[in-house]
Amino acid sequence: MQLAHIPIDKLNISAANMRHAKRAPDLSDILPSVRARGVLVPLLVRPNGTPESFEIVAGRRRYFAAKSLAEERGEGDPLPCAIMEDGDDADALEASLIENIARLDPDEVSQWETFSRLIREGRSIADIAATFGITELMVKRSLALGDLLPKIREAYRREEIDAETARYLTMASKAQQKDWLALYADPEQYAPRGYQLKQWLFGGQSISTKVALFAIEDYPGLIVSDLFGEESYFADADLFWLKQNEAIVARRDAYLEAGWSDVRLLETGQHFHSWDHEKTPKKKGGKVVITVSHRGEVECHEGWLSRKPVALATNARVAIRKKRPPSRRVPNSAARCRTMSICTVMPPCAPGCLIIQAQRFA
Repeated sequence: MQLAHIPIDKLNISAANMRHAKRAPDLSDILPSVRARGVLVPLLVRPNGTPESFEIVAGRRRYFAAKSLAEERGEGDPLPCAIMEDGDDADALEASLIENIARLDPDEVSQWETFSRLIREGRSIADIAATFGITELMVKRSLALGDLLPKIREAYRREEIDAETARYLTMASKAQQKDWLALYADPEQYAPRGYQLKQWLFGGQSISTKVALFAIEDYPGLIVSDLFGEESYFADADLFWLKQNEAIVARRDAYLEAGWSDVRLLETGQHFHSWDHEKTPKKKGGKVVITVSHRGEVECHEGWLSRKPVALATNARVAIRKKRPPSRRVPNSAARCRTMSICTVMPPCAPGCLIIQAQRFA
């Protein structure tokens, strides 16, 4: 790669530049600097068919700023450029996206367009991830936008559709996307978005594969993957519950075989309240409580005893104590007291003692 200064009129924007098709950029932040100091960072260019003309792969805003300044002054200085080898579209695309990501993260649809072109040029997902210093999953997320209908993609680019809605639409079939798009385009209709869209797509039940107790590879039904949001769901809720309930029974039996005195399985949706139980180890009779949510999540609470039996026993003792008959003890008197002559209790236990005590010490 060689460096050279190239006149502005010999430069044009390359189709490989990821911002090629967009309107003129906002130059308010860099124009004062270019006006004061000129273009300091070289543009990345390559020959475009003739020895004296070049196309800009990266540096579009610097080019427009220099061009605007040349129009103000009536003349423009040649721009510093780094000249790439001709013919490598993949390298040009990578260079364009790398620069734009370093300056300002482009919208996800632009990333999808560029990543898709790199895939067609022979780059693998791992290659793209290594080039841009991102994870392979991030590349897959962008590529997942390719599953969207073009009209939905453009609405997402214009920020008319939020990221959550776009993520769920990547899991929809083309027929479902068309149905949703018809609702979206009709002002008299409501197109579900976000969580409501997920419910709409899965018929009211969306169960994540993360909650399965059984091995996913043993599930015979369809699993819908969401590369855009790192999620996958069971398409058939009834089949999921069949497999999940079998796994729950197996988990309960395993606890019993391990020596737990009892394993209690609560009804689906019923909550376990730890404040209503006392932590008790297995060797002291602690039990296991298994809860299952409506979304399929299973939790096993090991080593608990309900506080209710203890509370009932305590209340029973209190009740018995309250029902005892009043004491029939007869107050002491001088006539009945057998220890009056040696009594040292102060005050004496009977009024008569006062008289005798007075006589003894008179």
